[in-house]
Amino acid sequence: METILTSLTKEVIIGDNQPTVLIGERINPTGKKKLSEALKLGDLEIVRREALAQVEAGADILDINVGTFGVNEVTLLPKAIQTVAEAVDIPLCIDSAFPEALEAALKIYSGKALINSVTGEEHSLAKVLPLAKKYNSAIIGLLQDDEGIPKDSERRLAIAHKVVMRAEAAGVPRENIIIDCMTFAVGADPGSGQAIIEAIRKIKAELGVNLTAGASNISFGLPRRNLLNNAFVVMAIAAGITCLIGDAAKVRPSCLAADLILGRDKRARRYVADYRKHQSMKKQSSLE
Repeated sequence: METILTSLTKEVIIGDNQPTVLIGERINPTGKKKLSEALKLGDLEIVRREALAQVEAGADILDINVGTFGVNEVTLLPKAIQTVAEAVDIPLCIDSAFPEALEAALKIYSGKALINSVTGEEHSLAKVLPLAKKYNSAIIGLLQDDEGIPKDSERRLAIAHKVVMRAEAAGVPRENIIIDCMTFAVGADPGSGQAIIEAIRKIKAELGVNLTAGASNISFGLPRRNLLNNAFVVMAIAAGITCLIGDAAKVRPSCLAADLILGRDKRARRYVADYRKHQSMKKQSSLE
């Protein structure tokens, strides 16, 4: 099962036999006051800088979200997409809760985009799936339905089945569906880590689709968050995750290590190249 995304000049393949794909998440105003204020003013310079930084850190795809209070996403999201597309050459993930904003951005995007997201809720399925079909886009399917967000693996599996079935019925092929297995903080629910690993394995076994998850949600509210996040990254990749959403600068090393151990990095080329790159950067920094 391969999900192919493109920019104007670059192709990214997400699949079981491919290196783990990293979706950079830094362009999202949630919890970022400076970015939120800049977006309200229509200033996209921070967006451009974050895009460049995430690509430099190794992101394969960039998630673009401009949703904050006081912003007209229908107007601003396409501008942000255009700004990022002019700055970097990797595929983009268009992230909004508003179908009108998604379509406005999809209209001006050059390539095959990833839509973040559709849920198992009826209103979402009815509004977003036709956009994915119309613009030949891939989708991220969140495991949430009209009854809420389940924490047990069986309910997650049931919603995944619903999203895949409805997407295929709407003309969105299975290879264009990526299921977000929904990560919860282990500090609030000690069983949530085991539940998501079980959900990853069950969904992969029954549906065969590509899978994603947020790399940092697992550690919310706890100390030494990077330690927990990176432990989760390795376990999730081993369980069947094929792409991860996170800060590329923090998550990429663990992705590379997991890929090497699982035989997805021939002769350790990517792992060693990344090491050399960071050693060179450290040396350059010490000379300045």
